[in-house]
Amino acid sequence: MSIYTLDSNIISYMLKNDAVVVSRYRQESDRGNSFVILPIVYYEIQRWLLSQRLNKKMALFDDLCHEIEQVEFNKVVWQKAAQICAGLYQCGTPIDDADIFIAAFCLVNGYTLVTNNTRHFERIDGLQYVNWKT
Repeated sequence: MSIYTLDSNIISYMLKNDAVVVSRYRQESDRGNSFVILPIVYYEIQRWLLSQRLNKKMALFDDLCHEIEQVEFNKVVWQKAAQICAGLYQCGTPIDDADIFIAAFCLVNGYTLVTNNTRHFERIDGLQYVNWKT
């Protein structure tokens, strides 16, 4: 059994009823795999829905949040995020803090990230990720 961390772009596709992403989510769920939503992803989705006044999608997101475990960051995740950030800056390849937090959580917990933003995440050593859009 795998545990997947859903990136905000994947949740956005789900809320837009993207057939490929929704089908893959159902397949993985039927296989007994689990999913989590991180605080930063929750914030990104809420920010988008509220700013665009997408009330119907907000209701769908609320339903999804009842299905999927919402988790919190701990000190170990924050420390890993700082290490990732420092390493990327030293290599001259920084990425957004939100992506660093997501990657750190996945690395610390051994979860697989589901994202369509592989260009950023491929810079992080050891991170397991999949793209349901390809």
